[in-house]
Amino acid sequence: MEMLSILVIALSSCVLLHCHEAVEGSRYPETGNSECRILEQQQPYLPSFHFRPPQNWLNDPNDAFASAAAAAGPMWYNGMYHLFYQYNPEGPLFGDKMVWAHSVSRDMIHWVDLDLALTPTEPFDMKSCWSGSITILPGNIPMILYTGIDSNGVQVQNLAFPKNLSDPLLEQWEKSTRNPIMTPPQGVPGDFFRDPTTAWRDPGPDGKWNVIVGGLIKNEGMAILYQSEDFVSWTKVEHPLYSSPGTGMWECPDFFPVSLNSSNGVDTSVVDPSVKHVLKISSFSNVHDYYVLGSYAPKTSKYVPDNEYTGSSTDLRYDYGKFYASKTFFDQPKSRRILWGWANESDTMEDDLAKGWAGVQAIPREIWLHSSGKQLVQWPVEELNKLRGQHVQVLDEKLHSGSVFEVEGITASQADIEIEFELHSLEESAEVLDTTGTDPQQLCSDSNASVRGGVGPFGLLALATKELTEHTAIFFMIFKGSNGFVVLMCSDQRRSSLRDGLDKTPYGAFLDIDPQHEKIALRTLIDHSIVESFGGGGKTCISSRVYPKLAINSEARLFVFNNGTLDVAISSLNAWSMNTAQKNRPTQSYALLD
Repeated sequence: MEMLSILVIALSSCVLLHCHEAVEGSRYPETGNSECRILEQQQPYLPSFHFRPPQNWLNDPNDAFASAAAAAGPMWYNGMYHLFYQYNPEGPLFGDKMVWAHSVSRDMIHWVDLDLALTPTEPFDMKSCWSGSITILPGNIPMILYTGIDSNGVQVQNLAFPKNLSDPLLEQWEKSTRNPIMTPPQGVPGDFFRDPTTAWRDPGPDGKWNVIVGGLIKNEGMAILYQSEDFVSWTKVEHPLYSSPGTGMWECPDFFPVSLNSSNGVDTSVVDPSVKHVLKISSFSNVHDYYVLGSYAPKTSKYVPDNEYTGSSTDLRYDYGKFYASKTFFDQPKSRRILWGWANESDTMEDDLAKGWAGVQAIPREIWLHSSGKQLVQWPVEELNKLRGQHVQVLDEKLHSGSVFEVEGITASQADIEIEFELHSLEESAEVLDTTGTDPQQLCSDSNASVRGGVGPFGLLALATKELTEHTAIFFMIFKGSNGFVVLMCSDQRRSSLRDGLDKTPYGAFLDIDPQHEKIALRTLIDHSIVESFGGGGKTCISSRVYPKLAINSEARLFVFNNGTLDVAISSLNAWSMNTAQKNRPTQSYALLD
């Protein structure tokens, strides 16, 4: 069971490191403070309130939980969140010897870096310590399950535990002498067996522990299921928890319940008629995070999804942009489930080498089941709001066809915007669209913010220059479908930068709302090189990475626009400048932990 005193969020193949001075006994490389200040001043793409590395490489958050599991991610223990994450201490590219770094926080916004938690030292992890998770056992004992790359290059699963449970920072970890505790089963290639997730326990006093590991057999992706009575000796169940032919390798699987009756989160081990179960899959072949909703039967150890996973554009996704290798955890003190995800770079390896860092964690999001029971909803954690600074408000503004107006009075390169649009006379203006077999991302690619439409495009132009030669467009278009109106949400990066060699792929998804009876709400977080957008109160989320050449720092601007023929009303717009989150080494300051 998950205990009240611990929350863990695991970031698996993640890596990041903050600027700091060398500390005696530390395994972090030295970076002088003055050098770091220069680094940050000269780096317009370095996010200010996202968890990121001022130097070196960061990727997947792999697990999160309260007193029950996490690996390379966050955990709550004795009043603090612990974030474990995969890190390359040698540079800003994915490395040959990945390690687990470790940071702590009171609020998941301000962080203090600790020494590395796991490094390659043994035959069972000699070539890398990859993703995993933490599960809190009875007695508040956190246990790490992680993937080690052994001396032969084979992916195996290992166990580690704290050396000193009385240490609230959990700074030192010891590897089990029983490692490896899981090796690739028959038919699973040695390089396609990884990322053990948060374990859950079957009901009853003698319930077994269950954990899934991502795997592949002949291009059939699967969540390989193991069971244990003591968390050390594990037996593979004959059948996977779930699999789907032709979907390729599944990385970083996540499995957790969500309440049918409330937006509150529930313990990972809850199994009863009041919940549905979510199985999340990180697709290695297309680098997207998909999920299915369904029913879990502990007696048969089987999971039956409401709709099969196919790996196509019709499948549900957490985020329709740059968001991968995500992991949730149950934050028991606040009765919520939190989602972390990795927003990887869209520039080149040469760019990453030049700037000296790569990878950002998306803002942690609360996640729950929508009242329809058909999809999940996400929203930035409430703790982020305390970074809000200068505030600007606009009420009851009419956006005429072809109009653009600037939102002034905030720092547009580091901002939080919430806006609600209201529309009338849709029947007369909406263009007809047959959505059968329509890929919304392709639809966004075929459109753009400057092309006139019927209802839309309308929305925001973020990180824009005054003349709009550079901008990232987050916008909506509304069509008339066979069963009512269809809302398309797009994030278009094609004019985000005058620089060449960047991935400027436009992203898009349908937003399940009724625009005749509901306002169209949008929240967008802008942090220099990352833009996260939440449509319809978090029903559709799109994250992007952008690298403007001109619209940087104080030169960035924010606009609202309408290029549809139908006028659009802004019911309300609230925009805030965002302050910078603090990150320190313990030798510099423990104040963030007070």
